[in-house]
Formats: sequence, C-alpha cells, structure tokens
Amino acid sequence: MAGKSNEADPRRGAMRALAADVPRIVKPALGKRGFAEGQMVARWAEIVGADLARRMMPEKLTFPTGERRDGALRLRVAPGFALEAQHREPQILERLNAFFGYRALARLILVQGPLPADRATVPRRRRDLAASERAALTQRVAGIADGELRDALTRLGEAVIGTTGDKIR
Repeated sequence: MAGKSNEADPRRGAMRALAADVPRIVKPALGKRGFAEGQMVARWAEIVGADLARRMMPEKLTFPTGERRDGALRLRVAPGFALEAQHREPQILERLNAFFGYRALARLILVQGPLPADRATVPRRRRDLAASERAALTQRVAGIADGELRDALTRLGEAVIGTTGDKIR
C-alpha cells in the first residue's frame, strides 16, 4: 500500500499495553450500570477488603439527576450475608467514599442472590517457589536489558507460578 505508514495506523507499529485500551473497551458495558469509571469495579477487593469482596459485588451505581454525589450503590450480596452487610453499611460507605475522595455515596441497596462462581476478586493462595523454579524463571528473564521490565516480569512470573503451581518448561 503506497503512502501508508505504520505510524498512521494505530493497529500497527509499536506495541501498546493492553491496559491502555481496556477503559475504552469496557466503558459502554460499565456505563450502562452507572460505572463511568471502571476503577471501582476493577479495584473492588482492594476498596472493601477481600472478605467483603467475596460476599458482595457492585451491580449498579446511580446518582440523583444532574448530581455526582449522594448516590446509591446496588450490591449483589451472597445469600445469608445481607444482614451483616446492612450492619456494616457505614464502614462500607466510608471505604467507598474514601476511594472516590468525596461523599459520592449516601446509601447501599442490597440485593440477595448468588454471586458468580468464577470471582476474580477471591484471592488465591500463593506458595514459595522451589529453587529450580526460581532458577528457571531467572534464566528466562536474564536476556531482558531493561532492569525495571525484568523485575516486573520476574514478579509476574513468581505470582503465576506460585499461584497455579505451573512449572516453567
């Protein structure tokens, strides 16, 4: 193709991090549920804590017309956990509003129901790597010149191997 360069076509050329495109990709789905910014959903376990995240998940965020404060967050709550969630509502609201940095939420709406079985928010147990696994991982990343990238990939490798038990081949 004459006249076209790789720089003009965003689908070609330099590599881009997948994370750069995720907000654009998920915005339509999250926007329908009031989550204009997907960070609350993505960081749910970090915001409310792993224990609560296993038992509840955000479904919809609504605000009074024309406002972005004193909203309501509808949460799907595991069966039998609604009473405890209601009791902990002030603590949950405090954590959520601290995340937003202002009083974005005034109340929670609790809906009991089953949570998805494949919850990504449930932390998995990690184990220490065996000496042979650590040596194989170190050898795999040794050829990477950028020290920061090498360290990041090493941490990622440790997390993956230590969580799933997979061995590097």
